[in-house]
Parts: sequence; C-alpha cells; structure tokens
Amino acid sequence: MSVRIGTIDFESATYDAGGDVLYLHNGSPSDAVDFDGSPEGHHTRFDAAGNLVGITIVNARYILDLEGVITVTLPDRVLECGDLGDVLSAA
Repeated sequence: MSVRIGTIDFESATYDAGGDVLYLHNGSPSDAVDFDGSPEGHHTRFDAAGNLVGITIVNARYILDLEGVITVTLPDRVLECGDLGDVLSAA
C-alpha cells in the first residue's frame, strides 16, 4: 500500500495498530544510511545522496484524530498529510 505525505509518495506503508506506529519507505529499508528525528518526534531516514527514503510516525492515528494532520519537518521543507486513506484501517 502506498501513502503520500506532502509531495512524497512512499511505495511501502506498514501500520502497527497495537503500537500505533506507521512505517513508510521507498526502496529497501537497508538503503538508509543516515537517520534523524523531526521536531515533531518522527524518525526520518535518508539514503547516501541525502534523499528521504523513510519515515516512522509514532502515534499516527492519535495525531490524526487529535490534530487532523500529520506534520513532518525536514531540514529543507515541511510535509503535511491529513488523509492516510485506508492505511490505518488496513491493520
């Protein structure tokens, strides 16, 4: 299942309903060589070229229910998403 956050389409999305954690990535998760955190507390992963290849969003459903939007602040831009389609209900 794919998910769009801001302007980025993630080709793989896995949701752990028990932990309320959403895992998003493009390509193989092993492509990530640099790891960082966003001010919002999300975990970001980048490839060797500095491209965002993954995001882990803790409390995804809780944030959407409370705030109506998930925001991920990156060093060069802010991504927002107010609709995750069926990904949170797929678990």
